[in-house]
Amino acid sequence: MDEQPVLVDKREGFRVITLNRPQRLNAFTEAMHLALKAAIAEAEADTDCRALLLTGAGRAFCAGQDLNDRLARPGEKIVLGQTLEDHYNPLIRKLRSLPFPVVCAVNGTAAGAGANIALACDIVVAAKSASFLQAFAKIGLVPDSGGTYVLPRLVGMARARALSLLAEPVPAEKAEAWGMIWKCVPDTELIETAGNICNLFASGPTYGYSLIKRALDASMQNTLDQQLDLERDLQREAGNHPDYAEGVRAFMEKRSPKFTGRKSS
Repeated sequence: MDEQPVLVDKREGFRVITLNRPQRLNAFTEAMHLALKAAIAEAEADTDCRALLLTGAGRAFCAGQDLNDRLARPGEKIVLGQTLEDHYNPLIRKLRSLPFPVVCAVNGTAAGAGANIALACDIVVAAKSASFLQAFAKIGLVPDSGGTYVLPRLVGMARARALSLLAEPVPAEKAEAWGMIWKCVPDTELIETAGNICNLFASGPTYGYSLIKRALDASMQNTLDQQLDLERDLQREAGNHPDYAEGVRAFMEKRSPKFTGRKSS
């Protein structure tokens, strides 16, 4: 049994959560799911936390589900669907709905659910040695953890179909070129680059960031008219928040703004 399947490092204004089963390429077990859920819940409850950095220990970000774990044993009825219902689906929903940005630093292989967990984050930075693999077809399964939803919206349906059916890896540089991720960087610069983004978020207008997340997610289903109405409503909310007034004052006074983040509404 893993002693600490997830590590948490509290930084100034944000937290680093590291998947910590390097000997198994950070593949998920039930214990790791529960530890990650607790770590995210703790970060969300802490109003000083204004961003999250998710990464993996060792030479991989995450290889998906650990097939040796009891949740994946063959012969158990509905076990895979139940695993999604209990763990993966709530995780994806939580990452998308957190009231602050989530940055993923992909330090190596991101396969199966591991790839789709990474792609569910707000900003993905990958090391040049990293790759993304929809491995499901290799064992007769369907891409899950939001893969069939997010992937076509990132790379288009033609590429999403081929990646899902052929189960071919996408190197980080190609992932950047395709618009699958935000940026590909040298391996030695990965954590620094992701950390710098989180530092930016840690001093930024957190409430505004949460509204941006809501607007972009809704745009995937809304008509133009619906989206225009939503933009109107969210802009009204943003304009009523103290961070907007502070941003305008700072601009007029030619100084850096001091945003309140999550402590004011």
